[in-house]
Amino acid sequence: MADQSYLQWPFLAEEHRTLARDLRKWCGGHIKADHPHDVDAACRALARSLGQSGWLKAATGSGKKPSVRSLCISRESLAYHSGLADFVFAMQGLGSVPISLFGSDALKKKWLNKVGEGSAISAFAISEPDAGSDIAAMKTTARRDADAFIIDGTKTWISNAGIADFYVTFCRFPEAGEKGYIALLVESNTPGLHVSERINVIAPHPLGTLEYKNCRVPAANLIGQAGAGLKIALASLDLLRSTVAAAALGFARRALDEAVSFATQRQAFGKSLSDFQMTQAKLADMALAIDASALLVYRAAWAYDTGAERVTREAAMAKLHATESAQRVIDEAVQILGGRGVVSGAVVEQLYREIRALRIYEGTSEIQKLVIASQVLKQNA
Repeated sequence: MADQSYLQWPFLAEEHRTLARDLRKWCGGHIKADHPHDVDAACRALARSLGQSGWLKAATGSGKKPSVRSLCISRESLAYHSGLADFVFAMQGLGSVPISLFGSDALKKKWLNKVGEGSAISAFAISEPDAGSDIAAMKTTARRDADAFIIDGTKTWISNAGIADFYVTFCRFPEAGEKGYIALLVESNTPGLHVSERINVIAPHPLGTLEYKNCRVPAANLIGQAGAGLKIALASLDLLRSTVAAAALGFARRALDEAVSFATQRQAFGKSLSDFQMTQAKLADMALAIDASALLVYRAAWAYDTGAERVTREAAMAKLHATESAQRVIDEAVQILGGRGVVSGAVVEQLYREIRALRIYEGTSEIQKLVIASQVLKQNA
């Protein structure tokens, strides 16, 4: 990673600089290129490796509110080296943050150490066939039955489907009223839960559809209060949205470094590609986009960590700008590399496939614009 001057910005402390340095060094010795034959096995191996080396502690929060700056540093560093490693880290966080923030002491004790060690795989099940960005439109329901809850419904686009040890599942909970929702931890071996299909996407990740049919979950697996499920989901996503932007930032930094390396070595018409003003203009635009994204990412993370009640506006701006900008930066890197940029398995080709999903998951770019606009209108009302 050529430019590390951002680590000296006032948003970050010495602990974050140490984390970035140590994780970057670890990645150089432990992360391989991203083209595994068995994605499920690769994810499990990465979880074990990240856990055994202590990196997943930042993702789980170890039962406390996680440091968003540490999460962002971690995701940026991992994404720079491997989209799959970043995916594994992020999903261990997404599936465990609701437990850290709202779970009972018993749930924390049972699961967080296992997730942090990489011996258990977590998942977050909220999206449905007809409820993506509009999560309040979910149709999956839960109802009380003595000392348990019964879940019926379908969840799709679920990361880690088929390899997770548990799914934090969000459902409608009619007995709490029209706007009542519930969050339940559903262990993967629970009768009535099964993976009905796996979904293949352009950047291979374990993704699939879950079916819940008369799925009985012990009342002890309730996360937070019955009826407050939507609050739990939104609080978890609000915390983690900046980290999606950080992953995009890591992808963009790697793309710029690949473009600079190629441009300075490639000879054309008797001089290096980097001597051409058109190439220099592209590199300048890429560097500008990266620094602007980094400022937004670490502003949002700093605001959360220093006690802001909500960072809805800041996190939405960071995710929108960083993911959209990274798409452009990576596209320019492919253009600079020319034919080498579209060879299957090339670094920038992998980055091109990895970045596209980040403009969709955890809130599409269009939804981020609506969020930002609503915040602006609210603040000026």
